[in-house]
Amino acid sequence: MREALFVKQNKGKWLEFENALSNKIQLSPVALSDLYVEITDHLSFAQTFYPNSDTTRYMNLLASKAHQKLYKTKKIDKNRFVQYWKTDFPLEIYKHRKALLISFLVFVLFSVAGAFSSSERNDFVRSIMGDAYVNMTLDNIENNDPMAVYKQANEMDMFMGITINNVKVAFYAFIYGFLLGVGSLFMLMQNAVMLGSFQYFFYEKGLLWESARTIWIHGTIEISVIIIAAAAGLVMGSSILFPGTFSRLEAFIQGVKSGLKIVVSTVPFFIIAGFLEGFVTRHTEMPDWLAVIIILASMVLILFYYVFYPKFVYQSNLTFNKNDQL
Repeated sequence: MREALFVKQNKGKWLEFENALSNKIQLSPVALSDLYVEITDHLSFAQTFYPNSDTTRYMNLLASKAHQKLYKTKKIDKNRFVQYWKTDFPLEIYKHRKALLISFLVFVLFSVAGAFSSSERNDFVRSIMGDAYVNMTLDNIENNDPMAVYKQANEMDMFMGITINNVKVAFYAFIYGFLLGVGSLFMLMQNAVMLGSFQYFFYEKGLLWESARTIWIHGTIEISVIIIAAAAGLVMGSSILFPGTFSRLEAFIQGVKSGLKIVVSTVPFFIIAGFLEGFVTRHTEMPDWLAVIIILASMVLILFYYVFYPKFVYQSNLTFNKNDQL
């Protein structure tokens, strides 16, 4: 690329960044950080193709000023583990909240599609869940214990097995994002159709409430984090499809890092979901009010950490940045 064209395409971003460093305009911490990464990428490009030009000298000076501005007063939490949960992850999920919304809407859409397909075809649930599972459930219904499937294994064995399996599902949902995000959406679709068709199966048997209050004791968290893991896959997939001004490889590397930050956050929640399914869900005799409290508490936990808290952290960092500039 000719130097003049390179300057013409990017000088707007350079001026914007320079104005932000001079406090002439206000940028959010996330936007400022993203712009800094882009500036350093442009500097590397200029050093490679225009090593002795005024453009490269200007870019080098701008990057140096940015580094001093961004890091001279930056407080680094010595405990990176705490920093990740308090700040790094919340800012990352807020940045990619659109991917999370898309993942949620896709899951809802295919859950409805699964229920609708079951209403149109009597054998649809068997094609999804398998004859053995459906026949076992029918036997449980005949024995007046439709949710007996959650009582078959030892509590600890069930907890460990389910937790490990759910973590594997989450990481597969993320890794398949490498297929331009389509793989993550496919896994999301599979789980959604399975849920929708199975819930409709119980609805036909007049057991919708009993099944829902039992399944969602652990399913509220379990399903939510599968949706979140798929969103991480979409982040990685979109980095390949839409690299922006970065090289496709560089954009992909950043997408993998962002996706990993998101998917790692799901592990503790899968442990909670596994504990609930292994030790709590099996108690189908518990009163409805207790089941509802557990479901609502799980919903509040997910909404707080993945929706409300990230927004709070983002706004707090934005306020801190503004005060720091005064």
